[in-house]
Amino acid sequence: MSSSPETKFRKIISGLWLFFAGGFVFFLLYVFAVSINFLNLFGDLPDLKTLENPKSELASEVYSEDGQLLGKYFRENRSPVTYEQLPQHLVDALVATEDIRFEDHSGIDFKGTLAVPYYKLTGKQDRGSSTLTQQLARNLFRTRDDLNNGLLSGVPGLRMLIIKTKEWIMSIKLERSYTKKEILLMYLNTVDFGSNAFGIKVASKTFFNKEPEQLSLPEAATLVGVLKGPSFYSPVTRPERSMNRRNTVLDQMRKYQYIDDATYTAASAKPIVLDFNVENQNKGLAPYFRTEIGKSLSKWAKENGYDLYADGLKIYTTIDSRMQKHAEQAVEQHMKVMQKEFFKQWKGRNPWTYDDGREMKNFITDKIKQTARYKSLVEQYGSNEDSIQYHLKTKIPMRVFSWGGERDTLMSPLDSLKYYKHYLHAGFMAMDPLTGKVKAWVGGTNYKYFKYDHVKQGARQPGSVFKPFVYTAAIEAGYSPCYEVVDAPVTIINSDGVPYTPKNSDGKYSGRRHTLREALALSVNTITTFLMKKLGPEAVVQTAQRLGITTKLDPVAALALGSSDVTLYDMVGAYGTFVNKGTWTEPQYLMRIEDKNGTVLQDFAPKTVEVLSEETAYTMVHMLQASADIRGGTAYYGLRHRYGLKNEIGAKTGTTSNYSDAWFMGITPDLAAGVWVGGEDRSVHFRSAAYGQGNKLAMPIYAIFMKKVYADKALNVSKAPFPKPTTPMSVNLNCNGSNTPTVADSVKQDQTLTLPDNVGEGF
Repeated sequence: MSSSPETKFRKIISGLWLFFAGGFVFFLLYVFAVSINFLNLFGDLPDLKTLENPKSELASEVYSEDGQLLGKYFRENRSPVTYEQLPQHLVDALVATEDIRFEDHSGIDFKGTLAVPYYKLTGKQDRGSSTLTQQLARNLFRTRDDLNNGLLSGVPGLRMLIIKTKEWIMSIKLERSYTKKEILLMYLNTVDFGSNAFGIKVASKTFFNKEPEQLSLPEAATLVGVLKGPSFYSPVTRPERSMNRRNTVLDQMRKYQYIDDATYTAASAKPIVLDFNVENQNKGLAPYFRTEIGKSLSKWAKENGYDLYADGLKIYTTIDSRMQKHAEQAVEQHMKVMQKEFFKQWKGRNPWTYDDGREMKNFITDKIKQTARYKSLVEQYGSNEDSIQYHLKTKIPMRVFSWGGERDTLMSPLDSLKYYKHYLHAGFMAMDPLTGKVKAWVGGTNYKYFKYDHVKQGARQPGSVFKPFVYTAAIEAGYSPCYEVVDAPVTIINSDGVPYTPKNSDGKYSGRRHTLREALALSVNTITTFLMKKLGPEAVVQTAQRLGITTKLDPVAALALGSSDVTLYDMVGAYGTFVNKGTWTEPQYLMRIEDKNGTVLQDFAPKTVEVLSEETAYTMVHMLQASADIRGGTAYYGLRHRYGLKNEIGAKTGTTSNYSDAWFMGITPDLAAGVWVGGEDRSVHFRSAAYGQGNKLAMPIYAIFMKKVYADKALNVSKAPFPKPTTPMSVNLNCNGSNTPTVADSVKQDQTLTLPDNVGEGF
C-alpha cells in the first residue's frame, strides 16, 4: 500500500530533522572532545587561569637616569600601549577591515563564516572568516604551533579543522573574560606587523618614528593593511602593493561610513612617507653599556624567576643620556682624526710589527684561524686546506665600516680581516665619584662592527696611569709630596739575577731633583721605580687592590710602570676614591628594576669601603693636579692651552711600550673619567710618540667630553675647586716652603730588591 504524499513529506522532514539534530549533537560532542583533549587526540588548550592572564612576550626596556629610553632586550620587540593612546581612526580602520561585526558577535561571526564560500567563489572576499577575537587567540596561544600537538593534528584535512575549533572555543572564553575594548587593545598590542615590530607601539615607531596617537589616517590605514600579510604588503619592500592595500582599508572605512568621500579621496591620494628604522641592539645610545649590563641582568633574571627578553621589565640605570651623547660624540670626533693619521703613517706598510719594527709576516693567516668563518670552513671541508683557502681568498659583496660611513664593496674574508686590523679602538667611562653612579660608557668606536667592550670586558696594560697607586702607597708609608728624589738610574734585581733598570720616556736621565709631586706630574719613570724599590711590589699590589683593581697584578718591579693588565672600569672606580675622601665606591650602573606593571622588584645600592684616610686621598688629589698645573706636566699643554680647561683637574697620562696603549685619567669634584685607545692587537700601534702617547691619543677625548659637559647648562656640572679636607692636614703640601725634605742616598745602586722575572715596561 503506497503512502500518501503528505506521509512522504513528513518522513522527509523527519529524516532531515534527525540528520541535522544528529549532526548538531555530533558537533557538540566533537567540540566537547576538543575542549577536553579526549584521548589526547586534539592537543592541549590553555586552562582558565591562562586564558584570564594571557601572556605575550614583552620587551624589557632600559632607561637612563634622566628618563630616556636607551634600548631594549627582546626576542619579539613588543611594548604595550593603553586604549587611550589609540587614535580613533586606527580602531575604525581595524574594525572596518578585519571584523565589521566585532561589537555584535561573541567571538565567532557565524554570518561571516557562512559567507566565506560565496566570497571565495565570487572573488569579493575582503577578509578571512576569523574575527579579531579569533586572531587574538591565535596570537596569544600560538594555536598553529604550540597547541597543535594532538594525535590527529598531523592528519591532512583534520589539522585546520581542529585548529579552527580551538580558536572558536578560546574566542568564546576570551569574550566572556574581557570587554571589547580590552580584546581590541590586546590584539593591537600583540599582532605582528613585520620588520621585527610586534604591537602597534613598536610598529608606529619602526615605520613612521611616531607614537600611536600621532599616526595620521593614511599611516594608520597603512599599518592595518600590513596585517593581511606583513611581508607581502610591506611598505618598505613592496611600496606599490602596500599603497593599494592601504587604499583598500580606506575604502572599507568609507563603505562602513567611518569616513566620507572627501576624506577618502584626500587620504588615498597621499603617498606613503616612511621614517623606517628597525630597532636592534646595534642602535640607540650606549650599546656597549646595554650589552655589558645585560650579563648582570640575565643573571639577576635567572636567579629571580624572570625572563629578561619576554617579561617587559623596566630597568633604570645611572647613565645620563646627555653625558652619554657627549661621550659618544667625543670619541667619534677624536677617533676620526686619529684614524686618518694612522692610515697616513702606515701607508704602504702593515701596522702589525715586532718591538724592533719588523712586520709580523704570518699575522693575518694566524688571526684568520681564530675567526668563526675559518672554523666553519674547517667543519665543512676538514683538512682540505685548498678549499678553505679558496673561500678565504674569494671576493664577496660585503658592507664595511669606515669613518666616512658604511660602504659596499667586494672583499675576500682575508682582505676584510686585514682591513679591520688597521683600525684603532677606544673606551671611555665617566662616573660620579661621590655616588659611584656611572654617567657615560663608550665601549668602542662602532658597536655594529666592533662588539668588544673596552670598558669592562677588555683589560690592557695601563702604563703610567698605574703610578698613582705607587705614590698612594708611598704617602701612606710616610713620604711627603715634597720629598725629593734625583732623576737617575735605579736598578732592581729580579729573582733570576737580571737587573731591571727602566728608562724615562725620552731615554734620558736629567740628574735633577724632583719632588714626588713634580715626578708624578712629569711622569718620571726612575722616581716611580725608586719608590717601588723602597716599598716593595706587594705593598703596591695591596694598595691597588684596596682601590678596586680586580685583575691579576704580578708583584714585580715593572708593575710600578703599569705592566699588569687592568680594566678601564676598575681604574675609573679607583681614581674616584681620591675624590671621595678615601672611600672606594664600586661603579654602579643599575638603580632599580620594575616589573611590567611598575612594581619595584629590586633597588640597587653601591658597595662602599673606606680604604684611605681623608688626608691621603686629598694629598693624591693635590698631586694629580700637578700634571695639569705644572709647566711640562703631561696634561698641562693639552688641557690648559689646546682645550682651554682652566678649572681644577687632577690628571694622569699613560703610554705603554711601543705605544700599544694610550691612557688618560681625569678627576674633578663631580666626575672621574678615563680613556683608553689602542689597536685590537698590541702589535698594532702608532710608530712614534708624536701621536702614540696618552696625551695625544687619549687625553683629547676627555677634554672634548668635558668641554661639552661644561657647555651643557642643563647638566649643571660645577667648575668649583676640590673641597678641602674637613680636618687640618698633617702633611706639608707647599713644596716651596722651608720644610722641603731631601734625601742624599735616594738612588744608591747597592740597594737592591730581589723580585720575580720582569714582565714588561711602561711609561
